[in-house]
Amino acid sequence: MKPDGRRDMSEDGSTLARRQLGKYLRDGREGCGLTLQQAARLIERSGSTLQRIEKGIVAHLREVDLEALCKIYEFDPDHTAAMKGLAVQGNELSWWLEYGDVMPANFDFFVGLEASAQRLTTYQPELVPGLLQTPAYASVLLRSGYPNDGAEEHARRVQLRMRRQTRITRKHHPATLDVMLREPVLRGLVGGPKVMATQLRHLADMSTRPNVRLQILPFSAGFPLGDATGPFVILEFGTDKQGQAIEPPVVFAENFTGGLYLAKPATVRRYHEAYEGLRRSAMDPIDSRALLMRMAKEYA
Repeated sequence: MKPDGRRDMSEDGSTLARRQLGKYLRDGREGCGLTLQQAARLIERSGSTLQRIEKGIVAHLREVDLEALCKIYEFDPDHTAAMKGLAVQGNELSWWLEYGDVMPANFDFFVGLEASAQRLTTYQPELVPGLLQTPAYASVLLRSGYPNDGAEEHARRVQLRMRRQTRITRKHHPATLDVMLREPVLRGLVGGPKVMATQLRHLADMSTRPNVRLQILPFSAGFPLGDATGPFVILEFGTDKQGQAIEPPVVFAENFTGGLYLAKPATVRRYHEAYEGLRRSAMDPIDSRALLMRMAKEYA
């Protein structure tokens, strides 16, 4: 942490590219039968430094170190070139680091995952998810959550939330968003009727995008899983040419004090099954959009 309270950018934002690079380097080391300490001595670095490289938390990996490791692990030229490509991606400062002064503790890790995800499956029982919030709706929530913020800090929090949405709205290769909202999301008044009308129209508009599927779970559906379910996001990172997952999917299960990251395949599968269970009781996308527009008119 810097004296002014901002995070040191060199230590933040474990990006997908750095984690991939670290995994490949760890596999290479283990394939050669070398321990962390043995490999580190060969490149004249400490074991702890090499461990941090393998975990993907070194923001600026030196090219000389990478070349030495690739040589020690006997990577062929194509493999080495791929490692250098990942290093270049990993060395680029992630855009969200600009907001380190207004980002909640540890949330940078989630934003990094979100920015790398190819598909996000989101269930929200009470609030519109951040990726679909309007500036006014977000502003009301952030003002409540951070009542002591000055005008500049507040504006930057809203800006961060809007910036995250470009992952969904950009023209080239946007992420796919599959979102399920319980009806209380539409009924819970945030910021007054005008804010709600604009927010619901925005949801309806976003649901027309080819990469966005939005469904409403109505009150009449009750509790399809037999229990109340808290908000969660399943993040998936795409597949390679062989159809294998580039990175294992991760579930982020939210709660008031933060959230849990769940990556065990059986756990991720259970969340997928839970989402499908909710979907079977939800309104279809067309009827969901119609409900959003009808309620927007009521608020207006």
